Amino acid sequence: MRILLAAVLLFLSLTTTAQQQELATLLKREKVPGLQVVYSKNGKSTAYALGQRKSGTPQALTGKTTFQAASLGKVVLAYVALRLHDRGMLALDKPLLSYAPYPRLAVQPGVDKITARMVLTHSAGLPNWAENPLADSWKTSVLRLKYAPDSCWNYSGEGYVWLQKTLEHLTGKSWEALAQQEVFGPLKMRHSSYVWQPGFDKNASFGHDNTGKATEVRRFAEPNAGFSLLSTADDYSRFVQALLAGTGLQPATHQLLLRPASEANRCGRALTPTDAHIAWACGVGLVTTSRGPALWHWGDNGDFKNFFLAFPEQQETLVLFTNGANGQRLTNDVLQLFFRPGEYRALQWLAEE
Repeated sequence: MRILLAAVLLFLSLTTTAQQQELATLLKREKVPGLQVVYSKNGKSTAYALGQRKSGTPQALTGKTTFQAASLGKVVLAYVALRLHDRGMLALDKPLLSYAPYPRLAVQPGVDKITARMVLTHSAGLPNWAENPLADSWKTSVLRLKYAPDSCWNYSGEGYVWLQKTLEHLTGKSWEALAQQEVFGPLKMRHSSYVWQPGFDKNASFGHDNTGKATEVRRFAEPNAGFSLLSTADDYSRFVQALLAGTGLQPATHQLLLRPASEANRCGRALTPTDAHIAWACGVGLVTTSRGPALWHWGDNGDFKNFFLAFPEQQETLVLFTNGANGQRLTNDVLQLFFRPGEYRALQWLAEE
């Protein structure tokens, strides 16, 4: 028995070393300074942290290094919205304007019909952003429909911010406080926040452009569910595993994360063969892969690129955080490395955008 256990541990050690070497090769090839990867199956996780927090320096990246999780924060908002739905505070098919006015929204036909479900499935007809959301002028910019509500799929950070403001109105709490109460606290995500925390200064990652040159450390002062989540791959992996398990959700509500609510047919775009494999649930993407159905989402703040893929049937997940503009270019290779060679399609669909 001891011999068998020793053999298994040796095999796992060799496998882990080989994966680390392959990850290091991918970083060098794509000029991405660093990454965090957490692979989990049946509740057991293996974590990797490679490279530098800032290129050209000896600042090593660790598992506790803070990354911009970017749009992965949208999935957290969706989860909180579903929890409030379970408590009877938010009806998914009730117009958002019936809860509270939204001053930035221009008066136009159809806006009074937009619901939380439409926002969660990116079918509200809103643009991604009215203008650069990092600009001071964005807060007072006029938000206009780009497409008719509930007619097609158009990715929208604006919709998620509107839903964020609605949840803040319903609860009387800031989005940061709500996320801490509903998600980060219960799931022990101690390194996660939508606003900059003083403790992040010790170990935060810079972003990097497509040449591998350091850009900046963004210290978000206000919570924005669309892009300001700061986290680690380990923290976010805890969240993804909670999504698969339906932690904190009624069984019927959990199914809203697993079943298609929208075909995700992109507005103004002809269908492609990849479209047949993509749908959208209430807050996450769905994809049929060669290994079966999976949940997925990506995060892209330009100089940070992140991704997760989760298989409900296998109880298997992978979370990838990268601190470089080329991070998406290595993502498919990372999926092949941990999930074995196959057709995962989500990255192909994104590349068609």
